Amino acid sequence: MIKHTLFFGSPAYLSTKNEQLAVNFPEGSKDEVTIPIEDLGYVVLENQQITITNGLLMKLVQNKTAVITCDQQHLPNGFLQPLVGHTEQTERMRHQLNASLPLKKQLWQQTVMAKIENQGNHLLQRGKKALKLKRWAKEVKSGDGDNHEAYAAAYYFQHLFDVEGFSRNQKGVAPNNLLNYGYAILRAITARALCSSGLLPSVGIFHRNKYNAFCLADDIMEPYRPYVDMLVYDIVETGCPLEELNTNLKKELLGIPAMDVIIDGKQSPLMNAMSRTTNSLYECFEGGSRKLLYPEL
Repeated sequence: MIKHTLFFGSPAYLSTKNEQLAVNFPEGSKDEVTIPIEDLGYVVLENQQITITNGLLMKLVQNKTAVITCDQQHLPNGFLQPLVGHTEQTERMRHQLNASLPLKKQLWQQTVMAKIENQGNHLLQRGKKALKLKRWAKEVKSGDGDNHEAYAAAYYFQHLFDVEGFSRNQKGVAPNNLLNYGYAILRAITARALCSSGLLPSVGIFHRNKYNAFCLADDIMEPYRPYVDMLVYDIVETGCPLEELNTNLKKELLGIPAMDVIIDGKQSPLMNAMSRTTNSLYECFEGGSRKLLYPEL
């Protein structure tokens, strides 16, 4: 089942009514709206004047709905996750924490190979050359000690967008703003799936930063980034203004969880594919498998 994404960019009062999410607007400007909580995968709270009840937060967490808050620049900056995401959480976390260094290096090798392969396929779909990426994807070694991931990313973004002055930089010219927003949504999707698989999003296989609470999410989302790039590329091609991240652009980017991807030879919504990826990661930690399941673009 595809879970829905709700975006709140205007002042609103959010509560529960008859086990549903109830939305009321200031001074009765609009009629009350109710939405079944079980249908929700993500709730994005952008406006600074949104009021939400603790009862609603509790039910959203119980439903494993990702509640995403935004900062004053309207970019996602917070993610509410459940304390218990899986019935076997303690056992699963133990396997994760006990994972050997050689296993982590092998998992990162698979992750980088899948990312570069997807980047190469995306360039090819756009009629651009990708021979270097295809070669680098096959040359990645355990742990990616030669840093193919960074070289591939630099080459990829140099050739992807036909936008004057563009380089991949969080504070750079558009469409960097769209990429930032899309990657933030993707990060929340990944963290939600990791929690549902009983894993710790903060303990990575490659990323290590004591100030980063989502190191593992940053690892696992890497091969999925080209899907965000693909959506942003399509937006750029429309010729619409990109400097301001308006509601219409955000609406497009909030469709990322429902994007169709191919994983294990079958079509699946991205959010469901991510759950398959995180479950395969646990199987690797547990010892039942040595292969991470990633989508193929």
